[in-house]
This record gives sequence, structure tokens and C-alpha cells, in this order.
Amino acid sequence: MLSLVFAIVALLLTAAALYIHRRGRFWSDRGIPCAPNPEFLFGHVRDQLTKRHASYVHQDLYRQFKARGESFAGYSFFSVPAIMTVDPELVKTILVRDFGIFHDRGIFNNPKDDPLSGHLFLLEGLQWKVLRQMLSPTFTSGRMKMMFGAIMEVAEKFRQFMVENRGREPVIEMKEVLAMFTTDVIGTCAFGIECNTLNNPDSDFLKYGKMVFEQKLSIMAKFIFASLFKDLGRALGIKLVEADLENFFMGLVRETVEFREKNNVQRNDFMNLLLQLKNKGRLLDQLDEGELIESRGLTMDELAAQCFVFFIAGFETSSTTMNFCLYELAKNPDIQEKLRVEIEKAIASNDGQVTYDLVMGHRYLDNVVNETLRKYPPLESLNRVPISDYTVPGTQHVLPKQTMITIPVYAMHHDPEYYPDPERFDPDRFIPEAVQARHPYTFIPFGEGPRNCIGMRFGVMQTKIGLITLLRNFRFSPSSKTPERLVFEVKSFVLSPKGGNYLKFDKI
Repeated sequence: MLSLVFAIVALLLTAAALYIHRRGRFWSDRGIPCAPNPEFLFGHVRDQLTKRHASYVHQDLYRQFKARGESFAGYSFFSVPAIMTVDPELVKTILVRDFGIFHDRGIFNNPKDDPLSGHLFLLEGLQWKVLRQMLSPTFTSGRMKMMFGAIMEVAEKFRQFMVENRGREPVIEMKEVLAMFTTDVIGTCAFGIECNTLNNPDSDFLKYGKMVFEQKLSIMAKFIFASLFKDLGRALGIKLVEADLENFFMGLVRETVEFREKNNVQRNDFMNLLLQLKNKGRLLDQLDEGELIESRGLTMDELAAQCFVFFIAGFETSSTTMNFCLYELAKNPDIQEKLRVEIEKAIASNDGQVTYDLVMGHRYLDNVVNETLRKYPPLESLNRVPISDYTVPGTQHVLPKQTMITIPVYAMHHDPEYYPDPERFDPDRFIPEAVQARHPYTFIPFGEGPRNCIGMRFGVMQTKIGLITLLRNFRFSPSSKTPERLVFEVKSFVLSPKGGNYLKFDKI
């Protein structure tokens, strides 16, 4: 009996090995240009989980393919056959022209068993379309203006915290501090809760927010399996959100919703808008529009999932953008001083007031933030999958449906053809003349097309408010712990500096 078991196991392992080996030849067998010599199990991304951030791994592949004159090429993401785009015109085709074929990200989600995965970033097809239409009105400039005051209140507390901290220590680790600031902003704007992480760094909000961005090997293994076998993954009830993280957010949302509905609480925040969508199917000021989006409202699970993605996206991406920006401004004091002067001039000409229109319309601040996003895009790549077999324009190559398409944002943002001397921090790359001279799809920190980042306006707003608050009150410079060049944390799937960001700061 034991020998039979061993024989069956050996047979299964042999079959699995043959299957994986065949997947490694997926593109060469189809005559599609591809990276050579994929490693067994690891494909072309062996170091991605242990030694190097995915941005560097994808950049190497991008440079290899571009040097060969390819507009796209195949590679193996572990055992998953994938395509990497090189030509920005093909990027535009995928994100915009042929969006009807490429509207899905192809990332595993399982709302039935893993309710927090049922959010706008992951959903596909009609589910995504309906939810996007429902949520889009919550991110208009008018809605952002409603939340502006709440963010400014958090920013003032942030300023006070920095002043008090300066009295104790002239050097501060900005990565952690900025994460506290954005956590407090999201807590206020998403849940109407004062997290106060600036004075309580052990808060559950901050702890669970960080947990989302940790690439654990166990979660990555499940993700790769579920990406290969989506239907089987859902049949097995695979979950990618850990149980304690799910319990925290689901409990928090239910408690907040029940309290607000019971006490008829009205606030100018994201939760208030989601409650309208839950109970009415649309926002109250849209009820008279001729075309109704959907008669049903959000379920509690759907509402919780949108709060979850709003929190994790707004908390991490904005804090890392501010963090990288301050690092560059500390290393480039002339740019820092120019930005500070320009901000003060704009405020003085606005009767001394920091308003939404001033924050969002400040051109030089725009340039500085955009240059930060160029060098350090929060997501180093974008993913899409075709819903049907797709012939690449201008070729006879057919990509099978559900092929993973990687758009290497970081690599394109660091391509010297588009950005000469790409490691140099230069906000003038974003003056109108320079922007018009480049292909528009060589700068895509928020994606592009109908599936671009829905919360882009909110993220930029809180980033700019944070920077204005800091730069008006403090001058930043490198400390003895400030590295000459940042290295990205391997275990974070968003760009994050390894070892933190220690800067000197002096009160102005």
C-alpha cells in the first residue's frame, strides 16, 4: 500500500514538473519574442521575493527587450507566462484604444470567501463596471472640496507634532511619521474616526495598514497558485486577506455603519457617500438624473471592501510619495527653497489662505510632485489581461485570452530616451513644453484610460497638503543616516525605502 502511495506521489510530482517546464516554453513554442532560459519554478523573477524589488527585476527585462528592438516580449512570472510592453503606443492601445478587451487586471479575487477582495481595484467585468459607475461621483473635485477642511485639521495637528518633536530631536524618520499622518487623514475621511496615530504609534489602524503591504511567502504562494488556476482557487475558497486583518476592518465598518444609521450622523466624508450608495444605490444629489446606474445599493461586504481599498491606497501611496519627495528636496536644497518661495507667494496672493483651488492649482508644486511620481511611482507596474485572444496590432502574434500583461511603469519612467539622466531629480521635466515633447504614455503613475486610479485626486490633495504644511514650517536636509541613493524594500509591493528616511529638520 505504501509503495502505491509513493508511486502516485511520484507520478503527480513528475506531471507537475513537466507542466511547469512546458509553461516555461510557452512563448518560444508560439514564436513570440521572449526572454531566454527561464528557471524552473522561478521563471525570470527569481530574486523578486528575496533580494531585489520587482521594479529592478522588471527594469532589467524592459532594457533587455528594448535593446533587442521589441515592442513587447514574453517572460515567465514564476510559472505564469506573461507579456511585457515596451512601446508606449502599445501601452496606449491596451489602456485606452482596446480597453473593451483589456478592462480586467487579472488579479485573483474571491469576494464570496474573501469579502475584502471585492473592491474596485480587483473586480472584473460587469461587477467592476457597475461599481466604478456608482463610485465615480464620490471622487469629483466638489466632493474633495468637502473633505478639504477635515484634512487641513489633521495637517495642523501634524504641524504641532513636528514642532514638539523638533524640540526633542533634530533628526526624524519621515517614513513612519508620514504614515501616521496619512493614517489619521484616512481615518477621518473614510471612517470619521480620530485615529490619533501621531500620539499613538501602536494604533490598530497603523498596524493593520502596514500588514497589507507585507509580501509574505505564504500569501505569495497562494497568489501564484490562484493566478494559475483561478476557478480552482475560488472553488477551494482561497483567501489572500489574512483573518485578523479581515476581522478588524469588517468589524470597524459594521460598527461605524450601525452607529451612523442609528443616530442619523451626517459628515462630509467617504463613509457618508458610501452609505448613500448602500441605501439608495446612488448619491442623493443624483436621484433626479434620467439614467439610473443600478437599482440595488451596495451590500455591507461591498461597502467594507471599498473602505478597505480606500484606506490601504490612500494611507500608503500618499505617505510614500511625500517621503520620497522630502528625500529629494533634502538632497536638492535649491529646488526645496524655490518650492517654498513659490508656495508662500501663492498663499500671500490668496489673502493668506490655503484653499483647495490653491493646493490643486499650484504649478511648481505640481511639477515637484510629478517628478517624484516619475522617479518613484507607487506601483512599479500595471497589469491587464485580455478577455479574448488578441492579435497585437502590426503583427501576426496572438496573445491567448487571460494572458498577464505587464506594463513596467518604473522602467518606462527611468528610460533615458524619455527622461535624460533619469536618476536626476528635475521638476522642470514637467513644464508644459517638456510634457508636450514626450509621448503621454511614458508617464502613467496613476494608470490611464477608464480604469485609471479613481482616488487620484484625493491622493494628490492629501500629498500636497502634507508637503505645504511641512515646507512652510521646516527646512529639511540630509542627516548622517541619509543614503546617497535609496534602495527599495523587497518585501513591499509598493515602492518604499529600505531602512527608513532619516532627515534633519529645522524650524523656519
